[in-house]
Amino acid sequence: MRTGIKPLVTALAGKIDEDKLKLVPRSYDLVGSGKKIVAIVEIPEELEGEKKLIGEAVLKINKNVGSVLSKLSGRRGAYRLKDYELIAGADDTEVMHREHGYNLKLDPRKVFFSPRELTERQRVASQVKAGETVLVMFSGAGPYPIVIAKKQPDVNKVYGIEINPDAHRYAEENVRINKLSHKIVLINGDVREVCPRLKMKFDRIAMPLSTEGYKYLDLAISCLKDGGIIHFYHISPEKDLFTKSEKMVKDAGEKLKRKIEFVNKIKVLPYGTRYWKICLDIKTE
Repeated sequence: MRTGIKPLVTALAGKIDEDKLKLVPRSYDLVGSGKKIVAIVEIPEELEGEKKLIGEAVLKINKNVGSVLSKLSGRRGAYRLKDYELIAGADDTEVMHREHGYNLKLDPRKVFFSPRELTERQRVASQVKAGETVLVMFSGAGPYPIVIAKKQPDVNKVYGIEINPDAHRYAEENVRINKLSHKIVLINGDVREVCPRLKMKFDRIAMPLSTEGYKYLDLAISCLKDGGIIHFYHISPEKDLFTKSEKMVKDAGEKLKRKIEFVNKIKVLPYGTRYWKICLDIKTE
């Protein structure tokens, strides 16, 4: 969930200089539901000295927000987490996030999760057909496996592979919370090591890691059944959204002697200045 700029600017009026008010973030993410929500704000360097005031203002205008985090970095490290600084509220940032009839327990400081991607998760899940066996690479706290199993109750199985042990632990709990243990199989490990051990071919593979997913295209294609679908995510410049990502996919397909067909090309979400997270829905034979 995103919330907008006007209430925050109003709350900060008279507390920071007028010339800095225009730099106040235009929106911020709200993770959690009910009476325990964490707000995640991206604060520009020019407002570094005002970040505590911004955090307190976010608390003031959102009664159910208990903690405010300032984003310090993009995803990085083996577990692909973002760095955050607590700028207001309680240090306990574990929440229960509810969307489209299912619940996700997580801590945004320990697990990557984007509430803005719920529409994209629904889009992918709506394509899953009865009887499919689905693989979700980089499955995190389980949002993709859970929404797929909820949206398509006749799916055969959904496998989720996640390297981050904290995310895997949350995913296991979320599967139990949503009563989907009979449909979802979770594995804690590196997809490069886990997939060959599974010795399986999948009808559909989701790759919701936009910054480094291209490094695993060969693995995904080799794990896909003929005629199967891959949902491949990448970050692309606004001026040319699909050319580079299409070439990556075609090159990976050629190496494995698989024919590539692009079924859908989707602008998912803006990612920084003049960049977008995009998705290519790929069919291979």
